[in-house]
Amino acid sequence: MLYQLHEMQRTFLNPLMQWAEASSKLFSNPVSPLAHTPFSQRIAAGYELLYRLGKDYEKPSFGIDTATVDGKPVSIIEHAAVTKPFCRLMHFRKDVREPLVQPTVLLVAPLSGHHATLLRDTVRGLLPEHDVYITDWTDARMVPLSDGAFHLDDYIYYVQDFIRYLGPDVHVISVCQPTVPVLAAISLMASNNDPKLPKTMTMMGGPIDTRKSPTAVNNLAIEKPFSWFENTVIYPVPPNYPGFGRKVYPGFLQHAGFIAMNPGRHAQSHREFYMHLVRGDDETAESHRKFYDEYNAVLDMPAEYYLDTIKTVFQEHRLPKGTWEVGGQLVRPQDITNVALLTVEGELDDISGAGQTQAAHELCSGIPADMQEDYVVPQAGHYGIFSGRRWRELVCPKITSFIRQHA
Repeated sequence: MLYQLHEMQRTFLNPLMQWAEASSKLFSNPVSPLAHTPFSQRIAAGYELLYRLGKDYEKPSFGIDTATVDGKPVSIIEHAAVTKPFCRLMHFRKDVREPLVQPTVLLVAPLSGHHATLLRDTVRGLLPEHDVYITDWTDARMVPLSDGAFHLDDYIYYVQDFIRYLGPDVHVISVCQPTVPVLAAISLMASNNDPKLPKTMTMMGGPIDTRKSPTAVNNLAIEKPFSWFENTVIYPVPPNYPGFGRKVYPGFLQHAGFIAMNPGRHAQSHREFYMHLVRGDDETAESHRKFYDEYNAVLDMPAEYYLDTIKTVFQEHRLPKGTWEVGGQLVRPQDITNVALLTVEGELDDISGAGQTQAAHELCSGIPADMQEDYVVPQAGHYGIFSGRRWRELVCPKITSFIRQHA
């Protein structure tokens, strides 16, 4: 089995990676005599590059200890407000004597390979003016088989539970993949006249209608038959994890797919990392480490959820076609009438093409025009709409203003 072979390879490589890490320090630490020999920087750089190419990357921490509120630093306490088998609702609580009156934000992170920590910059940008919660999805290999399956419908139910827990004065922000189940969750709540409906929903770079400006990701899902995904990328979790026997789309296969999308870019990045180490450019080298510590940390997705997403979202387009049923009830975005809608797209997004997120406006025909906004971020790629300079300077202020307007 491929998963077992991958685990065996990790076991065999582990001693080599430890040796490479130790050797890198041996040729770079000032107290080591070897650090003062000719070509020591090149040797140390080569060892560190080898170590980082072969090491196992664990889930990073959010690492958000403080936030600036009204010009003053405030300590942040991270804790799980709600715990479910496949997800924890994490709260970034501000440690203040008097409770702050700030809008509550539910940030729905993708369950699509990377951990919720990929949205660290998103959380950091929202914290000064919002009370932030985030969905921290659990690596499926860590969920015992006895906890049952996890389908796309279950994702929707989780989102509804979190909205009801925080609502009704909550503002929902979904990034990339969850825009679809989040829209479904709110649509079903609206159809049932749920009193805990959120005030606003912000949808960022998501595949609402992948028939518009299809990307390489969309084309792959269409070109391959559904049976290919069932038979090619789904494997049982091996015995050395709590989720032994659970069928998953393994993180290492997802990572291979990420790299395959832009192999030249990643190769160039690692070449530049090596040269930065040789030149002693520690600041730039550290930026590389931080990026790939996050990028290379991946999780296993439940097979049922992944296959449901492929069929429902990418192959059959059930949401935009109006044919999606959840628990026997039709998903009707047109039933939403009093939840303000903001869509955000990146001008250069090569994962969710132009118009795919904007399609939510056409579907949500019951929302008044003065409660709908669309924003295309100039010169921004997919990741640029929720992290980095454009997120901080353009997108975050836009969302903050939108939430204030409709709070």
